[in-house]
Amino acid sequence: QVQLVESGGGMVQAGGSLRLSCAASGRTFSGYSMGWFRQAPGKEREFVAAIRWSDGSTYYAEFVKGRFTISRDNAKNTVYLQMNSLKPEDTAVYYCAADRIITTIVRGRTNDMNYWGKGTLVTVSS
Repeated sequence: QVQLVESGGGMVQAGGSLRLSCAASGRTFSGYSMGWFRQAPGKEREFVAAIRWSDGSTYYAEFVKGRFTISRDNAKNTVYLQMNSLKPEDTAVYYCAADRIITTIVRGRTNDMNYWGKGTLVTVSS
């Protein structure tokens, strides 16, 4: 069992930055690709970014390319999401996810995901 705990959410003005963290605990973090999803009120959960365990390759949704950066520190069992140039439409609960198969994350197969965090709220004001 892997437990994922997100932190770093909050309120920021448009154009600002936040860095989200997701700390993994429990069984080994090794072998799990990691990702971030978000869910705005009344909308479905959507893929944001992912990082593959084996080689650190990164994947992004089109709407965050050039603004968000995903990274991981395997020694700390932590994955990060640096969010810059935030927009009001980025307002959502952001969830951390882990799966052994990168395509589960990148293709947004939410029902098949191995593990989810409970989420952290990001609010971007205009």
